[in-house]
Amino acid sequence: MVIKIILAIFMPFLLVLLFTRVSYNHYVGTALTAALLTASYIKGYTHGPSIYFIDIVSLGVGFFYAKKMKDNLHKKK
Repeated sequence: MVIKIILAIFMPFLLVLLFTRVSYNHYVGTALTAALLTASYIKGYTHGPSIYFIDIVSLGVGFFYAKKMKDNLHKKK
């Protein structure tokens, strides 16, 4: 159970950053990560509402960090 909580904290955040770097758009990165999370919920790979909540919070934090990262990249140019 501890492994699932740790993964729920870090994986959505990192996936948003990865997809944002690949697609150059933080909305696309967030949408792709949300689609992966939804698929895992439907397939039953996650257990309990606490994991759902942690995933959603991590997704939100990843979105705002990716937006900040993208804005800083455009300011440097």
